[in-house]
Amino acid sequence: MGKLIFVNLPVADLDRSIAFHEKMGAVNDPMFTDATAAKMTYSDEIHVMLLTHERFAEFTDKERVDARRQAQVLICLSAESREEIDRLTELAGTCGGRSDPGPVQEHGFMYGRSYEDPDGHIFELAWMDMEAARKALAAAG
Repeated sequence: MGKLIFVNLPVADLDRSIAFHEKMGAVNDPMFTDATAAKMTYSDEIHVMLLTHERFAEFTDKERVDARRQAQVLICLSAESREEIDRLTELAGTCGGRSDPGPVQEHGFMYGRSYEDPDGHIFELAWMDMEAARKALAAAG
């Protein structure tokens, strides 16, 4: 089995967060979901664990970051196209999140936008034309 990533996020309202991530394309795995946590699967390799604040505190003695005021990580997911990025970013803004908390990234061969989930965690979406990226890097170097 290849490596998997599990992103653990503290959330204020578990049901609201589950609904948001389902609308963004994740699938809830009931085998790993209870009143304190929910496993949301974005792909075979990418999983987001939504944890109530109390459950999150069981994993670390460190103070939990308030994602509405502070940023600790930017979670970047790849997208199949620029159109998918635009669709998902706009969708996030209509289902409880916030579209474009940061600037749009337009680099010709690479395009990205971002959204915040209801708790303020930032998800970036990125698309890259690999052939155009290779050409651009070759020309620059």
